[in-house]
Amino acid sequence: MNIITKSELDECCFYINRCREEVSKRVVGQKDVVDGIIMALVAGGHVLLEGVPGLAKTLAVKTFAEVSGLEYKRIQFTPDLLPADVSGTLIYEQNTGRFTVRKGPVFSNLVLADEINRAPAKVQSALLEAMAEHQVTIGETTYKLNEPFFVLATQNPIEQEGTYNLPEAELDRFLLKLQVPYPTPEEEIQIVRSEGKAEQIPVNKVFNSFNLQKCREAVDAITVDDKMLAYIVSIVNATRPVNSSRKNDIQRYISFGVSPRAGISLVRCAKVHALFENRSFVLAEDIQSVAKPVLRHRIVLNYEASADSVTADDLITKILDFMPLP
Repeated sequence: MNIITKSELDECCFYINRCREEVSKRVVGQKDVVDGIIMALVAGGHVLLEGVPGLAKTLAVKTFAEVSGLEYKRIQFTPDLLPADVSGTLIYEQNTGRFTVRKGPVFSNLVLADEINRAPAKVQSALLEAMAEHQVTIGETTYKLNEPFFVLATQNPIEQEGTYNLPEAELDRFLLKLQVPYPTPEEEIQIVRSEGKAEQIPVNKVFNSFNLQKCREAVDAITVDDKMLAYIVSIVNATRPVNSSRKNDIQRYISFGVSPRAGISLVRCAKVHALFENRSFVLAEDIQSVAKPVLRHRIVLNYEASADSVTADDLITKILDFMPLP
């Protein structure tokens, strides 16, 4: 196993802090959202951003694309979108009598899937292969996507007309689900003062393929004790309803618990959080800090939870409260 040095930790933290500073030139507040996007990029996962219109979700993604130095493309999801509009298709060339490949916008480093829940399931599923395997099959040929490949999807939680719920299989492909809150009054004064011209503020490129790879190698070198792994597994198991009529106050609200992929994601994100804190090892506080964004979209609640106004975040808080610390 590689051992990370203090100088390597400091260098990675320098890039991360620079990235925060550059994004904050345009995006006021939203620290947890910005940190979550950086965490997913370093961890090598995808992000689902959920918030009402006007909270700068798209601005945050576009700004991050400039700061990260990644090739960026945007897909506006609509009810009439086709899978070929996302992944690409075969075009018949009449002059040659052959089919040629026209690659879709998914062939990029950073893809913004804007209002992803406005497209039907067959279009959403066009992203599944790309998100899970970093490849796309067009016709009979499979094409590898550019690395790094990073999907940032947005959705509106309150609008139901003309929207389609994301299937659980696709939700599980997102490393994190970040909730975008309203700004504080002080932050909103700054937003209103800018008169919507924040996008015109110049930002500097921070990441490139070299230093991004260094950050990912640093995450790989961060150690996780067996006690921390057991703690993660105990959290994951607490979300799974037992095969019995005697269910506790948490499991009675859950139809399906999280998969082993959630445990893998918890480990990965806890290591990135430790990197944020300039540490070469994972503590319980790292796991607790990332538990909600990693788990909230993977827990399938039942009708009883809806009737009692219980959310996935409420259940995760309860699990963390009663779970013994390692």
